[in-house]
Amino acid sequence: MVESKILIPFILITSLFALWGFANDITNPMVSAFKKILELDNFQASLVQMAFYGGYFTMALPAAVFVNKYSYKVGVLIGLALYAIGAMLFYPATAFEEYYFFLLALYILTFGLAFLETTANPYILAMGAPETAIQRLNLAQSFNPMGAISGLFVAQTFVLGALQSDNLDSNGNPIYDTLSESAKAVIRTADLMVIRDPYVALGLFIILMFVLIAMVKMPKNNQTNGKVHIWSSLKRLSRIPRYREGVAAQVFYVGAQIMVWTYIYQYAETLGINNQDAVNYAYWALGIFLVGRFACTFLLKYVNSAKLLMILAIAAMICTLGAIFIQGMYGLYSLVSISFCMSLMFSTIYGIALEGVGNDIEYGAAGLVMAIVGGALMPVLQGLILDIGGKGYTDVLILGVPEVNFSFILPFACFLLFFICSCLWIPYVRYISHFSID
Repeated sequence: MVESKILIPFILITSLFALWGFANDITNPMVSAFKKILELDNFQASLVQMAFYGGYFTMALPAAVFVNKYSYKVGVLIGLALYAIGAMLFYPATAFEEYYFFLLALYILTFGLAFLETTANPYILAMGAPETAIQRLNLAQSFNPMGAISGLFVAQTFVLGALQSDNLDSNGNPIYDTLSESAKAVIRTADLMVIRDPYVALGLFIILMFVLIAMVKMPKNNQTNGKVHIWSSLKRLSRIPRYREGVAAQVFYVGAQIMVWTYIYQYAETLGINNQDAVNYAYWALGIFLVGRFACTFLLKYVNSAKLLMILAIAAMICTLGAIFIQGMYGLYSLVSISFCMSLMFSTIYGIALEGVGNDIEYGAAGLVMAIVGGALMPVLQGLILDIGGKGYTDVLILGVPEVNFSFILPFACFLLFFICSCLWIPYVRYISHFSID
C-alpha cells in the first residue's frame, strides 16, 4: 500500500492519528470528572464535548484554505502548534480554577486537531496507488484507537484514580458532597491540578513531534497552490449527492460514537461501578473497536464497502437497543459491543464521500472534518435527557427504563440514519473500479 521511499513520512503522518485519538479519550472521562469536581449538572458537564468537538467545526474550513494555499506539511505543523498551545493552556486554567477557561483550552486544542485531521486524512489517501487508498486510510485510522487506549490508560492511572472528589464513604456515598465549602475548595484545587498535569505533559510531547516533523523531508503532494477557489469548490462538492450524504452520515456517526464512549461512565455508575473501574469497560470498547478496524480493513478486499457499512449499522442498532432495554451488566455489555460495529464507519465514509472529487479534495476533507461537530451537539442533547429528573442518572423511568438507558435512543437514531445512507451507496460502490483522487 505504501512505497518504501515514503515509508518514514507515512509512519510519521500515521502517528498523528494516534495523537488525536489520545486527546479524544483522555477527554471523554473528563465530562464526569468536571461534573463532580465543579458540581455541575449533566448539561453543563457535556459542554466539555461541545468545546472539544466544536473546535473541529470552527477550524476545519480555514485549515483547508490554508493547506490549499501552502502544503500538507505546513498544515500539519500549524495543527501541532495549536494542539500544543491548547494543552499548555490547562496550566493557567487550573490557576484560575475557572471551568470556562478549561473549555477555552479544549476549544483551542481542537483547532489543532482540525488542522491535523483536515490535512492527514487526504495526505494518507495520496501516499500511494489510488486502488489501495481506502485500505491505506483504514490502516492509518487503525492507529487512532491505539492512541485512544493510551489516553484511557493515562486517564485511569493518573487522573481518575487520584481524584479526591470521587472518594466514597463506607456506605458508598460521595464524601465530597458532605464537606464544608472550605474543605471542598482544597480538594477542588488538588483535583484540578491532577487533571492539568497530563495535558501539560502532552503539550510538551507535541512540541517534540513538531520539531521532528519539521526536520523530516515530506513527499510532495499534487497541491493546487491556491488555484482552487473555496466557493467554487464548495459549489461543485454540493452537487455531488454521495458527498452530501457522506457529510450527513459523518455527523450522525461521530455523534453516536461520542455519546457511546462518553456516557459509558454514567451507565456504569448506575450499576455501582466507579469512574476508575468504568475505564476498564472503555478499554474493552476500544479493544474490540481496534480488532474490528483491522478485521474490517481485511474484509474490504472482498466485500462491497457500502454493504459492509449497512451490515454494521444494523448490528449497531441491535446492540443499542440492548443497551436501552436490557438493564444490568448485560446492558453494559451491549453498550460496549457497539464499538465493534463502529470500527469501520468513519474512515470508510470518508473514502466513499471523497471518491473522484479531484482538486476539491482539501475542501471536501474539510467538510467531513466539520461534520465532527456531531460530537459537539449530540452529547449535549443526551445530557439534557439525563437532566430530566435531576442531576442523577436514574431519577425517572422512560418507557420502563431509567433515563440513562433511554438516553441512548439518540445513538440509535443516528445509526438508523447512517443505515439509510449506506443503502444509498451500495449500487454506486459496486461499480467503482478504483479510488481516484486525481
